[in-house]
Amino acid sequence: MLSLDDALAELLAALQPLSGSEQLPTSRALGRVLAQDVVSVCDVPPADNSAMDGYALRAQDASQPLPVTQRIPAGAVGQPLAAGEAARIFTGAQVPPGADAVVMQEQTELIDGQLHVRAPVAPGQHIRRQGEDVRTGSTVLPAGTRLDAIALGLAATAGAAQVTVSRRPRVALFSTGDELVMPGEPLPPGAIYNSNRFLLRGLLEQLGCEVQDLGIVPDQLDATRAALRDAAAKADLILTSGGVSVGEEDHLRPAVQAEGELTLWALAIKPGKPFAFGRVGSSWYMGLPGNPVSSLVTFLLLVRPALLKLQGATRLQPLSVTLPAGFDWPRSDVRREFIRVRVGADGRLERFGNQSSGVLSSAVWADGLADLAPSTPFTAGTPVRFIPFSGLLA
Repeated sequence: MLSLDDALAELLAALQPLSGSEQLPTSRALGRVLAQDVVSVCDVPPADNSAMDGYALRAQDASQPLPVTQRIPAGAVGQPLAAGEAARIFTGAQVPPGADAVVMQEQTELIDGQLHVRAPVAPGQHIRRQGEDVRTGSTVLPAGTRLDAIALGLAATAGAAQVTVSRRPRVALFSTGDELVMPGEPLPPGAIYNSNRFLLRGLLEQLGCEVQDLGIVPDQLDATRAALRDAAAKADLILTSGGVSVGEEDHLRPAVQAEGELTLWALAIKPGKPFAFGRVGSSWYMGLPGNPVSSLVTFLLLVRPALLKLQGATRLQPLSVTLPAGFDWPRSDVRREFIRVRVGADGRLERFGNQSSGVLSSAVWADGLADLAPSTPFTAGTPVRFIPFSGLLA
């Protein structure tokens, strides 16, 4: 069996970012990957401004009563401040020339129109300096950044009305299995509803892919070959679930070999042992196991970083943390295990009772995956690697 790390390294080494890019309004670029740097057209802040509602003044004048000679709301530009004067100022307003400090209003008192400061004042306090966040001409977001909501806010702060992003990967998706029926249809004996079609399509769309949903392909070699040819004509990547084992009704392996080339890996992970990788025509091919949790785990650990690389992303792996286990693990498998867990009120990881690869409800219950080393039993309190779904599903 091949280790996950070796399989991922081989997979990523074979892939190159797709050619092509497009310009989008910044407001419509959520989830896309930058193809060009975002460079600021302005200083941020563009001028010294107040970090507080309060009064702008000279620090050296704060020990004496001061007349308030002007009022400066955000968006307005005040007049130069003379010695011995104060200006009423609000958060975000530009600090007037002559002032070198802002005193928050809670530390002042107005008596007969005169400002009395009730706290020590230091030069520079509560002033946000011009360009302290971003300087004109600086790169605020490098190419390869996947744009989340925070990154979009920074791009807008830097004056970017549009961004240049990599084109979306086109992914053809289909399931195999005569036992599969769609939700809403009658469920005959021996049949199951096709959860993977919804699961995988949702994961692909979250990653910014254009999905060609080819539905369910019958367990027939000719039908499988025809579906692969159809998919290869319209997609950068073909993604399937089920049919990648070695049973008599598993036709994907001979079909891909007949239409292209295939590497079938037995991965040393649980769940998700069978994984197929290859090409059909000019399209990449990835085949996932049919059990829904196996399909989910192999997608998150292998397909997700592959799709990010195709889009030119520089961060391919999710963040993880180390947390103490809240359970014993006395019978460790020879394979590396990814079990469904959630974070308990005490900060320790709780595991779902049934870790079968067919129990998709465990993934809804969970906060993420615990990455357990092979052949390594442990007791409660042992630190383990935790990969939150919040990073994997974003």
